[in-house]
Amino acid sequence: MTDVHPGQRVAVLVDAQNLYHSAQSLHSRNIDYGELLDAAVNDRQLTRAISYVIRADAPDEESFFEALEDIGFETKIKDIKRFPDGSKKADWDVGMSLDAVTLANHVDTIVLCTGDGDFSRLCSHLRHEGVRPEVMAFESSTAEELIEETDSFVDLDGDTDRFLL
Repeated sequence: MTDVHPGQRVAVLVDAQNLYHSAQSLHSRNIDYGELLDAAVNDRQLTRAISYVIRADAPDEESFFEALEDIGFETKIKDIKRFPDGSKKADWDVGMSLDAVTLANHVDTIVLCTGDGDFSRLCSHLRHEGVRPEVMAFESSTAEELIEETDSFVDLDGDTDRFLL
């Protein structure tokens, strides 16, 4: 598999919900998305940066979405689904996977910023397509099968001063 080099075309796909909950539960802090993007690109050529977010009608939500765009992310927003029994559901797994598969023909590397083990099969597929899958997440809340399927894993716990606000 290819190593990291400056000519690599990179797409960065961020599961904002997954990272938010991990950062909150582990550190009671928020993600520094500027630093996350910078580390993900790693002096390579950024092709696309997409952040997948959930609209839950929380305070400051819209300013957060705007801040992501100011940093350089394209934001894809999905409304949270509320069910009659009171439960809620919102995830971007299928949307992120479809975008990754679509982007695979246009990039050398896809960086998934998530700890969700559902993406391990995607990493395996990307590698089969000749794309380098990389993952950035908090190791303590990342599925082992995801770490095993990636070519590079960056543990955000390893540099909390950089990656957390």
